Amino acid sequence: MTAERPPNATAGILPAWSEPFLRERLPELTRRRPFETAAPEWFGSKGEGVTVAIVDSGVEGDHPAIGGRLIASVRVEMDDEDEPVVIDDNSIDVVGHGTACAGIIHALAPSADLVSVRVLGKKNTAKGIAFARGLHWVVEQGIGVANLSLSSGSEELFAEFHELADRAYFENTVLVCAASNTPGRSSYPSLFSSVISVAAHDSPDPLTWYYNPRPPVEFGARGVDVPVAWRGGASIMGTGNSFATPHITALVARIRATYPDSTPFEVKALLAATAATPPQRSTGRSRRSPHSAQEPS
Repeated sequence: MTAERPPNATAGILPAWSEPFLRERLPELTRRRPFETAAPEWFGSKGEGVTVAIVDSGVEGDHPAIGGRLIASVRVEMDDEDEPVVIDDNSIDVVGHGTACAGIIHALAPSADLVSVRVLGKKNTAKGIAFARGLHWVVEQGIGVANLSLSSGSEELFAEFHELADRAYFENTVLVCAASNTPGRSSYPSLFSSVISVAAHDSPDPLTWYYNPRPPVEFGARGVDVPVAWRGGASIMGTGNSFATPHITALVARIRATYPDSTPFEVKALLAATAATPPQRSTGRSRRSPHSAQEPS
């Protein structure tokens, strides 16, 4: 199980599963919408009252990009019987990947609280059962939104992740999941219909997202040449579905702040209804939703 960050990402090249969001293919996303597109009430939210879990490599709590919003940190360890257990953790990041995701979420939903669930080790990998245990803990705690910029390709754990995704859905936790960056690689839980699956597009606007009516990957967000926070108070430029996913997670936090009783189904429907209008082939330009250039003040 690995974080969804390509080890040798080339600038300007989209990761796997992002093909529907290639510029030349964006017109294929055009569809007759069941709702009118308008600037939604929730877009002005800053994520007030919402808690977001980042299941990743940890979050560096004192990084300037986190804005002091990290309220708790736990980690998953394997006990003497090789079973995963959740214990309290320091606010550290052993890689930088989790801090990158947390920084994007904070930039777009600055009033949301953040909880770090560290499942990845220093090589940005972990056992799939550790990932599953961390996700199980998030649902147990009743945390309303979870960013999963990592995935498991284990067929042995398919059933367990499917059950976890369904449990999260019915217990009102929205799972926002990165698709794998590896071509042809299954990635769980991103392939399940009960989650919000995300891949990258190359628009530089952090608040432009597209809906793909032909899943498995449903949403495209900024994920190419993204400036992100990193370990040790640093920042880097990153490309990958990992960095597209927290853009959508932040939008989910805004929706949940405005509509605290919204279900995962309703959250996904709102995201789809307010996604950017794909460009027409004649112009090659997107007609953005009225809200796409706004950011919280």
